Amino acid sequence: MSAVRHRGSAAGAPAVGFYWHERCFWHDPGAIGVFSAPGEFLQPQPASESPESKRRLKNLLEVSGLIDALAVRKPPPASREDLERFHTARYLDALAAGDRARGGDGGDCAPYTPGSLAAARQSAGLACAAVEAVATGELARAYALCRPPGHHAEADRGRGFCLLGNIPVAVQRARSLGQVGRVAILDWDVHHGNGQQAAFYADPDVFTVSLHQAGNYPLDTGTFEEQGEGPGLGTNLNLPLPPGCGIGAYDHAMTELVLPAIEAFGPELIVVACGYDACAKDPLGKMLLNSEAFARMTAQLMALAERACGGRLVMVHEGGYSEGYVPLCGHAVIQTLAGSEIRVPDPQNDEIAAWAYQALQPHQRELIDGWRQAWAAAGRLSPATCSPATNSSATNSPATNSPTRNPGP
Repeated sequence: MSAVRHRGSAAGAPAVGFYWHERCFWHDPGAIGVFSAPGEFLQPQPASESPESKRRLKNLLEVSGLIDALAVRKPPPASREDLERFHTARYLDALAAGDRARGGDGGDCAPYTPGSLAAARQSAGLACAAVEAVATGELARAYALCRPPGHHAEADRGRGFCLLGNIPVAVQRARSLGQVGRVAILDWDVHHGNGQQAAFYADPDVFTVSLHQAGNYPLDTGTFEEQGEGPGLGTNLNLPLPPGCGIGAYDHAMTELVLPAIEAFGPELIVVACGYDACAKDPLGKMLLNSEAFARMTAQLMALAERACGGRLVMVHEGGYSEGYVPLCGHAVIQTLAGSEIRVPDPQNDEIAAWAYQALQPHQRELIDGWRQAWAAAGRLSPATCSPATNSSATNSPATNSPTRNPGP
């Protein structure tokens, strides 16, 4: 497949960083397949959280030539001091002990084997360096190809394939060093971003937003009613979308609530927990996005970042378990982030967009508009964005001819 060039829009812009390290690909969670643990009647197979989707993304950047348009960095792993800004010493000690032995489980569905802690520290180090470079103005934007992922990890335990909280560690480090004050974190991984929520639930200077499939993982977090506590009340926004949501629903959620809410918060830096498991090909999610949808969300955030925080935007790779499709989604995001003319064709982009029920469905609109009205009623949207929701997402969706009857779940 040859690379295709089209006109970009960021000629002369400051460099965009790409952070990666081979060490991250060496993390081995064991042979648990798509399950949380092995079992008597489960034939062993490689874990869904394998290195291949990430390694193939990096390889695709090499083959297309896009990597040559990026500032490639391989920073050191996160220090113990960095990690303790978020994680408890007891948890870090337990991880280290397991790593020296035969491995174990970091907590809830977070298995690991010897060598995994080095990979996890390296993964957190990528996020730390990317956030620092953008926060201090060294780079305009950055993408960190982190593995293992981190958005489920909590202060005292790992969860959902995540051992260390890459984004909380990076954001707390940058804030403690005086590199940034107010930060907005958007998590569009198909699973709820419980790690960021837990880290900043009472913090008025960090706005956490999670756009995810309702009731997937974790089962005990991610409702709209979880909005922060104490001084942080109103700085946590969850949009638990019904299973089966596609391009129209994500477009509507972004334009009607996610982007206006972040802009009203007034961040100095935007960080994205960039998972690709909301794509139509993922084995662990039931959403219907194509690569173009991820590119469009990236472009929307870039425009918002230019208005709100001098363009400062960092993408931190999270989930995404389709070894074949994640590279196409990731390449589309990084190409957009870099404003590059280099892209690769997605042979299924248009087919996915043409699937039935990709247009915004009535039950999806009602849910999202209800959240927007509640958020606005609490005084959390600026007056300029408080007008009634429009029909733009339904009419502009690439699948406007999709049926709207029988909406399903």
